[in-house]
Amino acid sequence: MTKPFVRPPTPPSGAAPKRAMAPIAPPAAAVPAAPGAPGASAILVPKVLHLMPGQWHFGQGLQLRTLLGSCVAITLWHPSKRIGGMCHFLLPSRASRGQAPLDGRYGDEAVELLLQSIKQSGAQPKDFLAHLYGGADTMPDGANVKFNVGQRNIERGWALIDQHGFQLQDVDVGDFVPRTVTLDLPSGKVEIKRGAASR
Repeated sequence: MTKPFVRPPTPPSGAAPKRAMAPIAPPAAAVPAAPGAPGASAILVPKVLHLMPGQWHFGQGLQLRTLLGSCVAITLWHPSKRIGGMCHFLLPSRASRGQAPLDGRYGDEAVELLLQSIKQSGAQPKDFLAHLYGGADTMPDGANVKFNVGQRNIERGWALIDQHGFQLQDVDVGDFVPRTVTLDLPSGKVEIKRGAASR
């Protein structure tokens, strides 16, 4: 049995298990096209930066890509500044952070790391276009215990987008399918490819 595509009309209310996850260092923003190609001196091809679970990146000139199961990715892009970022978090939050540094594995902390970069850029959160993806149900139907991690991640992602005033543009969440998400920072184009259902 396959769940339908989920696009909730309004954000749900509300939104918890240590190593800090730093942003991954970007490669060079762009590389020239192959020598001899038409317009080789003028064409720039963005490099692809693959985000693993718990990683995030904010900047310009790259393509950001990640593969999601029950995890959730939030993409952000500023249309006039042509900057943005993506985070890939595993859990909505942790019970207690204490004095530990921000950790990109947790939704609220991953978004806070992106917000710090937004502040440094001189932009405002309300000017960023946001997309929300992932949160698949990866537990088999026969499992004795289901933690609903995917659903909890979706709810936290949606709440964070609403809380910080990002402009939500698109959502593809839930179901039983993995998703590959790509954000092209030069253009702001977001692509999502759905894999085969896990059941």
